[in-house]
Formats: sequence, structure tokens, C-alpha cells
Amino acid sequence: MTPKFAVVAIETPTWRMRRLWIPLFLLWVPVVLLSPIIFLVLIAIAVATRTTIWRLAALCWGILSGLPGTDVRVHTDGNHILVRVL
Repeated sequence: MTPKFAVVAIETPTWRMRRLWIPLFLLWVPVVLLSPIIFLVLIAIAVATRTTIWRLAALCWGILSGLPGTDVRVHTDGNHILVRVL
């Protein structure tokens, strides 16, 4: 399952940003348009690393599919950063 939304929030002692919902499913439009270039880049990486294009594509898909559920929270010196992928 690919990620659908990312939630980003930043808070400092003097400033607070509202939670920003970023629709990640809209990124599929440029990915489809750039797919020939992405394919050539994957071929170049496969040749440089001496692996197959299918193994490289499976690796990229595994990373992309593993993103939903990611929750990163950083707290330091009164600053808070939240990044969640849904």
C-alpha cells in the first residue's frame, strides 16, 4: 500500500505552524510523466551496481510501501517537529 498523506507540524517557543496535510497521492501524476527518465536512471544504477533492474525496482517499491505508519517526532530545546506518513 502506498502512502496517501503526510502530516507535518513545526513548533518553536515563539512560533507555531498549523499541521500541514500534504496529499502524497498527487505525486503520482509527475511520477507517471517522468517514468521514462526514472526508468533510465534505474537502468544506470543497476549497471553501476551490477544488479538486475527487477531487484532494484522491488527495492524501491518495498521502501515506498513501507512508508505508511512512519511517525517521526523530534523534541529539542523547546522546538518540536512532527512528520507522519499515513
